[in-house]
Amino acid sequence: MSLPIIGWREILGALKHRGFYPVRQKGSHVVIENGFGLWTTVPRKDEIGKGLLLAIIKDCGLTKQEFLKLL
Repeated sequence: MSLPIIGWREILGALKHRGFYPVRQKGSHVVIENGFGLWTTVPRKDEIGKGLLLAIIKDCGLTKQEFLKLL
């Protein structure tokens, strides 16, 4: 199953189910973490490409299938 092109709000909403929360924002980027050492930066864009989305998923310690279930 391929990754959809989604916006930053959908990404944050999905990752909140796995315990990630925003810790700071500067300009057009939001840094999220889960309190256990995993963190990533999500750009505030309406369309985030598949390559960047895959990098965000990897930073959060998830597989592509696990992330798709959260959407």
